[in-house]
Amino acid sequence: MSDTVHLTLADVAALTRRVLVASGTAERNAASVTASVVAAEADGIHSHGLARLPTYAEHVRCGKVDGRAAAVVTRPRPGAVAVDAACGFAHPAIDAALPDLVSAARGCGVAAMTVRNSYNCGVVGYHVERMASEGLLALAFVNGPAAIAPWGGRRGMFGTDPIAIAAPRAGGAPLVIDQSSSVIAKSEVMVHAQKGEPIPSGWAFDAQGEPTTDAAAALKGTMAPAGGRKGANLALLIELMAAGLSGANFGYRASSFGGNEGGPPGTGQCFLAFDTHAFHEGFDERAEALFAAILEQEGTRLPGERRLAARARTSSQGVTIARTLHEKLEGYAAG
Repeated sequence: MSDTVHLTLADVAALTRRVLVASGTAERNAASVTASVVAAEADGIHSHGLARLPTYAEHVRCGKVDGRAAAVVTRPRPGAVAVDAACGFAHPAIDAALPDLVSAARGCGVAAMTVRNSYNCGVVGYHVERMASEGLLALAFVNGPAAIAPWGGRRGMFGTDPIAIAAPRAGGAPLVIDQSSSVIAKSEVMVHAQKGEPIPSGWAFDAQGEPTTDAAAALKGTMAPAGGRKGANLALLIELMAAGLSGANFGYRASSFGGNEGGPPGTGQCFLAFDTHAFHEGFDERAEALFAAILEQEGTRLPGERRLAARARTSSQGVTIARTLHEKLEGYAAG
């Protein structure tokens, strides 16, 4: 018997939905999370795909996430959208408010949406890409449980806090930049730990603040900020945007996205959306000229090209996952 299982994207969707619903997630919420998981697998971002699903299932079962939560969306100002995720999944909360953000941006030229009492939102680029597909220039700030120490410190205060931007392109899929404040996303360290594999040097520190290649030790320590103090400062900025504006928990007050202890993490997200026509006509053409100038240099590529190549390949070839993971997921789906 092979150690792997091949799945089409339709299989991924069906399995994800069954796992979530069997674990206590409402159908409407499961649909939002499923779309994100499928998109992650399609783009080759497996750490936020099926590999993350057992944690989602456990957190619904133990009450760390309210699988039946109904997000509450309000419009306190013409250009402001506020969402209370009610300790449920971030995905359905974002989905519920996305139409309001789009309409507010088109009406005001620029609009912001914040989400509080939230949870891991998966691949941040997935959310801003959908906004860019509506013709908007979109920017996202997302905070998470403490994982990065302030510069000079040893104890985690900020999450690995990703920032993402998506720019619309008339001739195809939006350009998406999605990166964490750390050298690497913590989810990648978790995948290495699950496989019992070492991590590359420079990714993380152990609990004593010493560099480590031991994934398990890294999970007990802190992640290395990208660019040293600049990465730590970026994480602080994102904490202010994602948690400070929304009223969510700062990273040092949020429970882990990994373990079952601590109750709902209550983290936050902040999205900015710009209607490019409100400021200066010709954004698309000017952006394409910039992209072309970049690609004139030998050896360059635009951000997201590998992700889009994986998307094209996966649509026909599907994905392959470890049989042990597949068996675990089928166990959750069986209740």
